[in-house]
Amino acid sequence: MPKDKKTIKKVVASKPKKKGYQSVKGMHDILPKDQLYWDKIRTETKNLADYYHYGRIDTPLVEQADLFEKGVGEATDIVEKQMFVLKGGKDKLVLRPEGTASVVRAYLQHGLTHRPQPVKLYYIGPMFRKERPQEGRFRQFHQAGFEIIGDGNDAIYDAQIVLSCYRLLESLKIKKLDIQINTIGCKACRPDYRRRLVDYYKKKKVCNNCERRLKTNPLRILDCKDNKCQEFKKDAPVILDCLCADCKSQFKGVLEYLEELGLPYSLNNYLVRGLDYYNQTVFEIFAEGFDGALASGGRYDYLAKILGGKDASAVGVGIGLERVIAVMKKNEVKLTAKQKPKVFFIHVGSLAKKKSLGLIEELKNAGVRIGEALGKGSLKAQLRQADKDEAVIALIFGQKEAFEKSIIIRDLATGSQESVLLDKFIKEVKKKLK
Repeated sequence: MPKDKKTIKKVVASKPKKKGYQSVKGMHDILPKDQLYWDKIRTETKNLADYYHYGRIDTPLVEQADLFEKGVGEATDIVEKQMFVLKGGKDKLVLRPEGTASVVRAYLQHGLTHRPQPVKLYYIGPMFRKERPQEGRFRQFHQAGFEIIGDGNDAIYDAQIVLSCYRLLESLKIKKLDIQINTIGCKACRPDYRRRLVDYYKKKKVCNNCERRLKTNPLRILDCKDNKCQEFKKDAPVILDCLCADCKSQFKGVLEYLEELGLPYSLNNYLVRGLDYYNQTVFEIFAEGFDGALASGGRYDYLAKILGGKDASAVGVGIGLERVIAVMKKNEVKLTAKQKPKVFFIHVGSLAKKKSLGLIEELKNAGVRIGEALGKGSLKAQLRQADKDEAVIALIFGQKEAFEKSIIIRDLATGSQESVLLDKFIKEVKKKLK
């Protein structure tokens, strides 16, 4: 007698559903619901730039890598680890990781040195860094920047840059701002401070990154986020003890201007910036309750010469717009939504639909904003959309009206309506909107 055959159930592993295309990690879509924030920032940046006489400049997203290797510094994180290099071709090209080097390149290339100095410029646009994505740090991010180039290193220009940035953040309803400020000296006095830093830190067991920085860029040790290095920083030498007379005078002048303006600032003796082109004034601006700096900047008097031009004193700031929007959302900043059109256009029938776009253009040219749902066929569906849009007037255009060259104007609150000839309907619409 044959043995009973056991029924063996074949278990088929369910395949994970294949995801559709996603945005690249660390890069984000800006959806319609967030455009209110971006519109507000663009408007306020332009208004402020106009008031303080900054001219708009837009530089390419792609630059030669050498521009940042020389300008920003080969030993910086940006150049060593964070640049997106484009493959192919003889030139080594990168997506721009920051805005200042590009602006100074344009200043030199286009002969802006021959214009009355200083030249005041502003920009707003995307930057790219191969960061590890986290809150406040993205691979594609946006900055607004203000730059003042030329005409010496008068402290008033440093103050104007800080003021411009501070007023922009204020106009975006960000309150309780704190300006942290320091000076990192100049070519004359900084070497002595570097020696003191090296002498201090070489006796400490710092992290691996700072071991390397000790040889290449000692000031960057002060920027290290490692807990152990943070502890060592508390007793590290202070640059104020090493400043030459010119740097002392310049920094004193900046602080006096800030005090005269009533801007809240605090001295941060260990504040340095992660880019090599900075000298003298450096600063960052923070909002209460948010860890990352919303803006950072400083003086960069040597950058023009590093890039092959003549000496040109300069100072600037970059403002991280994603961070600014995060603070606006956290603080529940109220923004005014775009006003919805009060007039809604409704078509009924194929002939009326064909003529609809032309009539809507006539209304547009007359300055009347129109809502529509031309893709919907039924009168009921279009009226429902008009109600959802909170329109007060409906323009109903059907087959009969198309032949008679007329249109129905309906008051959506009362339901009353009248038929008006097309050559008079815009005048009647405007009359009812008053």
